[in-house]
Amino acid sequence: MGSVAGKTVFITGGARGVGAEVARRLHARGAQLVLTDLDEAPLAELADALGADRVLTRVVDVRDLQAMQEVVDAAVERFGGLDVVMANAGIATYGSVLQVDPEAFQTLMDVNVSGVFNTVRAALPAVLERRGYVLIVSSLAAYAAAPGLAPYNASKAAVEHFANALRLEVAHRGVDVGSAHMSWIDTPLVRDTKDDLSTFGEMLAKLPYPLNQTTSVEQCGQVFVAGIEGRKRQINCPGWVGVLRWLKPVLSTVVGESRIRGFVPDLLPRMDAEVERLGRSMGSRTKSVEEH
Repeated sequence: MGSVAGKTVFITGGARGVGAEVARRLHARGAQLVLTDLDEAPLAELADALGADRVLTRVVDVRDLQAMQEVVDAAVERFGGLDVVMANAGIATYGSVLQVDPEAFQTLMDVNVSGVFNTVRAALPAVLERRGYVLIVSSLAAYAAAPGLAPYNASKAAVEHFANALRLEVAHRGVDVGSAHMSWIDTPLVRDTKDDLSTFGEMLAKLPYPLNQTTSVEQCGQVFVAGIEGRKRQINCPGWVGVLRWLKPVLSTVVGESRIRGFVPDLLPRMDAEVERLGRSMGSRTKSVEEH
């Protein structure tokens, strides 16, 4: 793809965190943006900061396929087409399989998995016309599991394989498909989890280096933009995350799990107790937006 100048990029979950950072960087490089989110206030703030001439925003739920299609139709009408779609919207839940609220689990799957399908299903015809690029935001969690995060791990593994299958379906039509895999990023989602659960921060500290490190949103945005411009098959942030992709078969063996198995018997019950005291299985901001 090379330069994104003059290209139209559709980003879900564009109000905060990585989505907003990528949007800012792409806009500075001359891209036209279509940004959606459920969090209306920060989405409006970002639109005001970027200016209205090359930005279209909509408060839309990725779980609503018809609404996603209407956004794509509006984008095509305004900008003439779509060159890139970045399926970025996602949430996390708290607690073990025995503790997590089943409704929170279902919500996560609806957003993180069905939301990716809806985004791609709505945008793909327009992207095909431009022989463009699809980026599906997965995670390091698709390569390595973590206790207390089973729903999130499952959803990110699912969308990675969705990207792999989609790539096979559209390669002959000139469309490239990538998946993005990040370690812990200093986003509102991660910060909210640390604020809610002291055991989450404790778990991170017990992980081996560099799995216990947190990366800035700015670094992640820089890597994403380079990956979008290069139409990369995998975008890993930080770069060492790519090594874990090759180590994935080992990470799920007794040897690979030994470090984590050592602290789970003590830490996981305390994490579940914190979740029970909270009375919710997701961050307060996520829950408030979800209930709005």
